[in-house]
Amino acid sequence: MSTRIAIVAGAGSGLGQATALKLHSPGTTVIAVDRTEAGLKALPEGIHTEIADATDPTVAGPLVERLVSEVGPPDVLVNTIGAYELGDALATTPEKLRQLMDVNLGTALWLTQAVVPQMMDRGSGAIVHVAARQGVEPSAGVAAYGVSKAALVHLVRTLDVELRQRGIRVNVVLPQIIATAKNKALFPPEALAGAVEPEAIAELIAFLVSDAAAPTSGAVVPAYGG
Repeated sequence: MSTRIAIVAGAGSGLGQATALKLHSPGTTVIAVDRTEAGLKALPEGIHTEIADATDPTVAGPLVERLVSEVGPPDVLVNTIGAYELGDALATTPEKLRQLMDVNLGTALWLTQAVVPQMMDRGSGAIVHVAARQGVEPSAGVAAYGVSKAALVHLVRTLDVELRQRGIRVNVVLPQIIATAKNKALFPPEALAGAVEPEAIAELIAFLVSDAAAPTSGAVVPAYGG
């Protein structure tokens, strides 16, 4: 039985790290990608680590090409990279909107473009991106963030239409607040009352990239918590 190869982007902390750990198994080789080395050092030795800034549109293609030659072609891509900014619509600046679109939308597109040719060659693949509840339900005070996540949701649904017939499944998970160390420092305790542990969302992602979820593509999956 062949080993699956799974690329997890943003694996140095939070949900990305939890997902890399969840997917790490005898049947799966995990390639954990992050722009800083610190979080990657905490991962087990059996996980292949790569320091790379996947938000840079020039990075994803060459990175995946090198990984294909060194490790093998990817069967799975999980992209957990994202940026969050407060700010209402009237206060949003061109710079803030551009940054959030580049990170929250652009990264997903460039990573997808990099892995899809390899998946097409084999006629199969599973991709999961991480958006947010604000991408489907408008929320005051996070206008640019919500718009960028809404664009990501639409991108996933478009990719599903374009790739499903090629055997490639693309789904998106929508957390509200994840109980990461970063969010625990950012939000007051009352705002974290219904926050979901990253390990719980990693379980959901692991299901979506598994054979058990073979009929599932183009799904917009809520993970809102309590």
